[in-house]
Amino acid sequence: MTNEAMSHREKAYALLQADAEKIIQLIRVQMDHLTMPQCPVYEEVLDTQMFGLSREIDFAVRLGLVEAKDGKALLDRLERELSALHEAVAKKRVR
Repeated sequence: MTNEAMSHREKAYALLQADAEKIIQLIRVQMDHLTMPQCPVYEEVLDTQMFGLSREIDFAVRLGLVEAKDGKALLDRLERELSALHEAVAKKRVR
């Protein structure tokens, strides 16, 4: 693999990671300041953002810029982090 191809792959994965982090930040802001996690608006934003990221990952995989297993791992990590964040906020609200 050429250096240029590797650079494109690294950039593609870094962009996907950045988008995943933006989703986490968006959810943190919503949960802390705007809505309860059970709110339909919260669910709509989460579903839309997660769907968009999954489509980005699929596109990058189809272009050969990201391995399918790496894309899946990124989504899995994001889902675990969001689940942990959701649980932490739920515990915080119960107190």
